[in-house]
Amino acid sequence: MSDEEPPKRRWKEKPPKGAGGERQMTTRVKNKKLDESSRNWVRRHLNDPYVARARADGYRARAAYKLTELDEQSHFLKRGMRVIDLGAAPGGWAQVCVKRGCKIVGVDLLPVEPLEGAVFFQMDLLDPATPLILLDALGGPPDVVLSDMAANTTGHAKTDQIRTGALAEAAADFALEHLTPGGTFVTKAFQGGLDSDLLPRLKQSFATVKHAKPPASRAESSEVYVVAMGRKR
Repeated sequence: MSDEEPPKRRWKEKPPKGAGGERQMTTRVKNKKLDESSRNWVRRHLNDPYVARARADGYRARAAYKLTELDEQSHFLKRGMRVIDLGAAPGGWAQVCVKRGCKIVGVDLLPVEPLEGAVFFQMDLLDPATPLILLDALGGPPDVVLSDMAANTTGHAKTDQIRTGALAEAAADFALEHLTPGGTFVTKAFQGGLDSDLLPRLKQSFATVKHAKPPASRAESSEVYVVAMGRKR
């Protein structure tokens, strides 16, 4: 569909241990009211070591480790930076930013529980009023724009790629318009899911554009992340 490149680097998979370092025990799902696909999802969730680790570390979602691992590779979150989090619910990425000493403002269609050190808005990114409200709350243009937005899945891979790709494009439009020079844009995508025009735009507008699939992203998931650094003037 596009000239999007496959991930150039993968981390060696090292699933985390559970709380206290214990080996994880497999949990079976016996609820007969669930259909097979739902039981499989619950089983996978209950037995996911990142879920157990998130509970132990106080994160709202296992997705916090995706951002942590992306930042450990590319080092784009630094103390004092201004960050906008698009698709912020439930707030796991914001927790990571707060721990790294960043000023964080998030937005989502869903409500997000308050978090000390962060400001959240329940708004639509596509509402013309949203950007000004976010920038005003942040106190200036962002140094980093993050997007973990994804459309609700339909089960049809191509449709899901297109829908999430459209969200990535909306996030990129926001980042390209508002990022400070030298800033960073990170967005979720599906393999092959970025619009054919978007990747060239990012490569033209940033010093480096890389693809990554952090270990916390489930192996069976087709999601990847695009990390664009060094916003050109």
